[in-house]
Amino acid sequence: MSDKINRIVLAFSGGLDTSVILKWLQQTYNCEVVTFTADLGQGEELGPARAKAELMGVKPEHIYIDDLREEFVRDFVFPMMRANALYEGQYLLGTSIARPLISKRLIEIAAEVGADAVSHGATGKGNDQVRFELSAYALNPDIKVIAPWREWDLTSRTALIAFAEAHQIPVPKDKRGESPFSTDANLLHTSSEGKVLEDPWDEVPDYVYSRTVNPEDAPDQPEYITIDFEKGDGVALNGQAMSPATLLTELNELGRKHGIGRLDLVENRFVGMKSRGMYETPGGTIYHLAHRGIEQITLDRGAAHLKDELAPRYAELIYNGFWYAPEREMLQAAIDYSQEKVAGTVRLKLYKGNASVVGRKSPHSLYSERMVTFEDDQGAYDQRDAAGFIKLNALRLRLLGRRDR
Repeated sequence: MSDKINRIVLAFSGGLDTSVILKWLQQTYNCEVVTFTADLGQGEELGPARAKAELMGVKPEHIYIDDLREEFVRDFVFPMMRANALYEGQYLLGTSIARPLISKRLIEIAAEVGADAVSHGATGKGNDQVRFELSAYALNPDIKVIAPWREWDLTSRTALIAFAEAHQIPVPKDKRGESPFSTDANLLHTSSEGKVLEDPWDEVPDYVYSRTVNPEDAPDQPEYITIDFEKGDGVALNGQAMSPATLLTELNELGRKHGIGRLDLVENRFVGMKSRGMYETPGGTIYHLAHRGIEQITLDRGAAHLKDELAPRYAELIYNGFWYAPEREMLQAAIDYSQEKVAGTVRLKLYKGNASVVGRKSPHSLYSERMVTFEDDQGAYDQRDAAGFIKLNALRLRLLGRRDR
C-alpha cells in the first residue's frame, strides 16, 4: 500500500473514531495524513481537533479547520429548500446535504497539498459512505477513497478504545462507557440514532433531544415572526436583513425556544435497510413552512404542482448522494427558474412545537381578492363560464357512464 499512496486527506472531527482512523492510516499506509475539520455550525469547539491532530504528528500547515457555515447555507441548504425537498415526505435532509460540501472541500485540499487519496469515518452500514464517495468521484474521478471501517478489523467500540490506549491516543471519559446513541450535527439539524433508539416501538427519551425544549415546556404565549424572501431565498427576519447562515441561526434559536422541529422517523436507507432516527431541525422547519407559504401566492398552479411532483425525486437524489449528478443539476435549474417571482413576506405563529403560516404578501402575488370574493366581484368573473368548462371535462365521464350502464 505504501508505494501507492503518498498523502491522504482525512475528514477529521477529533473524536474517538477519526482519531483512531488517523493513527491507523499513518501506520497502514506509511504516509503523511492531512486533516480537514469543517465548521458547519455543529456548535462544538474546534480547537481540540487541531490540538489532537498536532499531538498525533500532523504538521501545523497540514491541519485545515474551515468555517463553511455561510457556504453551507447559501450554496447547499437554500437551493435544497427552494425545492421544498423532504425525503419520504418528512426528513429535511440535514445530514445528507452536508456531505457534498465536506467532500468538495476534501477534494480541493487534496489538490492543494498533492494528496493521492481522501478518507472518511463513515461505516459500511450507512448512507454517508455513499454520499462522501459519490461526491468525491464526481469531483475527481481519479481520487482514491479510503474507508477504514470497510478495511480494518476494529469492529467494536471496545476495540477502538483498546487501539487508542495502545497508541497513546487520549480517550475522553464519556467515550469509555457504552454510548447510548450516536449524533451528527450542523447548522441545519442534529440527528441521533442507535442504541436506545433502535427499538421503533419505544418513545425517544427526552434526554436525546439537544436542540429543542420539550414542546410541553415551551412558552405559553405564541410568538409571531416574519421572514422576507427574494427569488425563493430568505433574506430578512422581522424586517432585519441577514446573511443565509445568520438567518438560519436566528431561526434555530426561535425553534429551540418553542420546541419546533422534532421528528421521529423510520426511514429506508439507500444501502437497503430500515433505520430509526430522531431529527431536530428547528430553524429549517420554520423556514420550510415559510417558503411554502410565499410560494402559495406567487407560483402558478401548474408550476407549483410540477414542483411538488419533482420534489420527492430531488430529495431522493440528495439522500442517496447524487448532489453532483447531472439529473440533480437539471432539476435545480428548473426549480431555480420557478423562483424568479417568489418574493415577499410571510408571517408565522410559533407555539408549543408548531409553526403555522398565518399571513403572506408579495408584490408578485397571483392572489386576487376581487376574483375569489363571495361578494359582488364587479364582473371580474362570469360564473356562467363554468358550465361549459364542466361539460367539456365531464364529456368522457358521461360517455363511459352510458357505455357501462
